[in-house]
Amino acid sequence: MKKFTKVLSGVAFAALAATGALADTELTVYTAVEAEDLARYAEKFNEVHPDITINWVRDSTGVITAKLLAERDNPQADVIWGLAATSLLLLKSEGMLEAYAPAGVDQLDKKFVDSDNPPAWVGMDAWVASVCFNTVEGEKLGLTAPTSWKDLTDAQYEGHVIMPNPASSGTGFLDVSSWLQIFGEEGGWEYMDALHNNIARYTHSGSAPCKLAAAGEIPIGVSFAFRGAKSKAAGAPIEIIVPSEGVGWDMEATAIVAGTDSLEAAQKLVDFTVTKDANVMYNTGYAVVAYPGVAQPVEHFPEGLLDAMIDNDFEFAANNRARILAEWSSRYDGKSDPK
Repeated sequence: MKKFTKVLSGVAFAALAATGALADTELTVYTAVEAEDLARYAEKFNEVHPDITINWVRDSTGVITAKLLAERDNPQADVIWGLAATSLLLLKSEGMLEAYAPAGVDQLDKKFVDSDNPPAWVGMDAWVASVCFNTVEGEKLGLTAPTSWKDLTDAQYEGHVIMPNPASSGTGFLDVSSWLQIFGEEGGWEYMDALHNNIARYTHSGSAPCKLAAAGEIPIGVSFAFRGAKSKAAGAPIEIIVPSEGVGWDMEATAIVAGTDSLEAAQKLVDFTVTKDANVMYNTGYAVVAYPGVAQPVEHFPEGLLDAMIDNDFEFAANNRARILAEWSSRYDGKSDPK
């Protein structure tokens, strides 16, 4: 199978250099994992398998999902490591994933594993929606901190809210699909119509709204708790708010792309992704991981976040993805950042 130009391949080569090993096999791995985490993922994997080089292709969830769908007749990736479970459910329905039960999968929490036997995908961790509120900028503008999703439609926030575009961002999509579940189909679109009036712009990254709020460029960023916790740990004057109606969430998950020319190496990588060591890595940024007993508290995660996670209907989100995105784009895309 034809391969993309290597992206971030130096990460893997640096890890190999440290071991003094030369790679025998290369894997093209598509990912939406935060870029700063990729180096340690590759380094840890190469401690076990120094003969396999990971060539990362990293982008936001929506872009990676669209790329995979566009390449369905000529796959370019070997493995997907860290993409929204809702996207993998869609790819599974298209017959694009190679079913595989990685060694040790029976140790994972069952809600993190595809129900088929063998599973088409396995989960890694969960990321959860939240609102990042810059207390300094909010005070300058005379804004009160919101406590609910509906609060964000208040006129005081006009032009002061940024959120991710759901067509390009997995975080944006979990927000939209969760609002349609929380408020109902009609109520969800009515809510988003009202929210749109206060939106300054829609970003193509799920972490960007919180980063921008942390930097003081906007007082309110709809993002996810992991990003907020990292920004707050770095000293940003932000409050991480858990809206009272409940919050959407999704899993990062892993799968083998059907048709890979490097199936054995791909299986070794997926075996590694479910290990306790891998889950310990995930827990450095995520409070919820697939391996029971591993998760430790993450600094600055807001209280009540896990209890606020809605009973997310992943099948609804996956099966209605195209319809939801088409409707969203027709209504709101005019405020999106240029691609």
